[in-house]
Amino acid sequence: MKISRRTLASLLPALAQAQDQGTLQSKTYRFEDLPVKQGKTSRTRAVFNGATSRGLGIELHMTEIPAGEMPHGSHRHVHEELLFVLEGTLEADIEGRKSRIGPGSVAYIGTNEEHGFRNVGQTPARYYLFTLGRARG
Repeated sequence: MKISRRTLASLLPALAQAQDQGTLQSKTYRFEDLPVKQGKTSRTRAVFNGATSRGLGIELHMTEIPAGEMPHGSHRHVHEELLFVLEGTLEADIEGRKSRIGPGSVAYIGTNEEHGFRNVGQTPARYYLFTLGRARG
């Protein structure tokens, strides 16, 4: 199979980003060992951010937001996301479609879909956010 220079050139940035992120190694991540980053309206614990052995960028973090708050405004991006609700009640707005999701619920956000989340419950909400294909160093 022949690969043109143009095709190769278009792949180089993605390959370089995956290399910069580093390949994740098999290991465990203890909750109590995860550093907490305090934001304006949320607390986040980064779990990992890297690439699989096949070069797919992946990232996982846990976020906690108080009642009535959003972690940030509605947005869109190229990578895909999976959100797993641990505690509380979130209103998910994906491309204008709103739904309430609680503990055990999952949201999938496809590439370039506008989305946002708000804690509509009376208690803090906690969730894991897993990104696929994210290019971050």
